[in-house]
Amino acid sequence: MKKIDMARVRAVARKESRDFRRNRFVVVTMALSPLIFVSWALISILLMPGTDQPTAALNSQVGMSVLFMLLVPAVVPAVVSAYSVVGEREQGTLEPILTTPVSNEELLLGKALATLVPTLVISYAIFGVVLGCVALFAHPGVPSAVFRAPLMFALAFFTPLIAGWSVWVGIAVSARSRDVRVAQQLATFASLPPVAVAALMAFGVLPQDLFVALGVAAVLLVADTRGWRAVSAMFDRERLVTRS
Repeated sequence: MKKIDMARVRAVARKESRDFRRNRFVVVTMALSPLIFVSWALISILLMPGTDQPTAALNSQVGMSVLFMLLVPAVVPAVVSAYSVVGEREQGTLEPILTTPVSNEELLLGKALATLVPTLVISYAIFGVVLGCVALFAHPGVPSAVFRAPLMFALAFFTPLIAGWSVWVGIAVSARSRDVRVAQQLATFASLPPVAVAALMAFGVLPQDLFVALGVAAVLLVADTRGWRAVSAMFDRERLVTRS
């Protein structure tokens, strides 16, 4: 395999970040979509009645609310990365990049980092604000149900893995689509399976066990790693340039 030139990867990521900042849709998606999901989760947690001891019903309610926070690293990068190829092709800015010596792996890795890094920054910042508000303002007993090890593990470790999955799914769909809106819709649906697994754990269908969580995390890590290679292999420059 050809050696990856990280200078080229960084150049692509910087170029992609500049394009994102100039695109109003991407800016709105990055800014408003997380607030919608997290506001619902925070409000529902703060409205939960207090209790002396955490109950199964309370734990289930909290788990459902936390799932809405995991939608941030699932949906946001999927929508943004779905724009990364087909959007550039529609604007006529993709062809000049494809004629440069940048390899498929370097190009796609740069595009992925331009979406992944801000997604993680936004996600962890919002999670910190939500958890701080829960600690300060939630009714008695609710914080102990929120600050459980399985939920904290899910937020800390599943966030980058889910975001990575969504990024590669979004880029793969974008590389094969001819319409931005269709690409974003397909990428959004395809980003949800990891969240569905987290939901099964939250509702007890899958055991809330550390080894189960580590197993799911390992599967996602392998999928994210191989996703880069798989998308690079299917990335057809000639088809994209000729619009065939």
